[in-house]
Amino acid sequence: MIVRPRQHWFIRLFDWHGSVLVSIVFRLSLNLLMSVIAIIGYPWYSTFGIHLTTAPFSLIGVSIAIFLGFRNNASYARFIEARTLWGNMHITQRSLLRQIKCIRGISAAQVQEFVGLQLAFSWALKHRLRKTDAQADLARLLPEKWHSAVLSHPMPTSQTLLCMGEWLAQRRDEGLVSDIVWQSIDDNLNHLSAYLGGCDRLASTPIPFAYSLILHRTVYLFCTLLPFALVADLHLMTPLVSVFISYTFLSLESLAEELEDPFGTAPNHLPLDALCVNIERNLMAMNNDFPLPDPRQPDEHFNLT
Repeated sequence: MIVRPRQHWFIRLFDWHGSVLVSIVFRLSLNLLMSVIAIIGYPWYSTFGIHLTTAPFSLIGVSIAIFLGFRNNASYARFIEARTLWGNMHITQRSLLRQIKCIRGISAAQVQEFVGLQLAFSWALKHRLRKTDAQADLARLLPEKWHSAVLSHPMPTSQTLLCMGEWLAQRRDEGLVSDIVWQSIDDNLNHLSAYLGGCDRLASTPIPFAYSLILHRTVYLFCTLLPFALVADLHLMTPLVSVFISYTFLSLESLAEELEDPFGTAPNHLPLDALCVNIERNLMAMNNDFPLPDPRQPDEHFNLT
């Protein structure tokens, strides 16, 4: 994720890192090639009475802009919802630890055990969303007592949540947790389950493919034919104007695709590693477990995670 201090407007014009220009530069070069072909071929095909005007492209361009705006709004809403889910999960994790530490008679080892389960849940969710191997982080964070229950399970995130519920049930059986306190803590565990479900929903339910496909095809057809409509009026200026207009449409379409799945590793995706480290630092500090892991900032030294 790109997080930078405010820059002078002129310097920002030349930002490359984090720009979708990286992913569309080849497509823009194809548009430039079509512009050159339009200039070279214009004297030939105009003799056949073939003339494209800018009028239909103006109408189509307005329609495309409206639909691109809608798609970008939908993709950005998914990005914001994902960030809200992770922010709420962080709040719930801190509330859970506060509730656990305030239980009278509970030992430091038992609190440390629960903290390990909490941290394992966060990192397991991150790996689940990015479809990466969670074994190393789970082995590092999980209390040894819960290794066999989680590490061999096909869905370690859900299993870790179940282990937290089992840990709470054991404290209730020991008489350390009253029914009212148990209900309050269990409500926060239910919140974690809801955040897990919300993240799964975003990860497994993209914007309908047919809608994305028709917009994708329309944008590329528009950008391909645009030089042939401009060449009659602009002549040698056709490549400049055509590439600029195509950059606007292609960059918006590319950005919408990138934001549609907020849990990836592209420059504009959520920094899940940094979020997990932040949760880990907060919970360890609340439990007086020092030293804390080093903070990880989004985009620090081009580390995009």
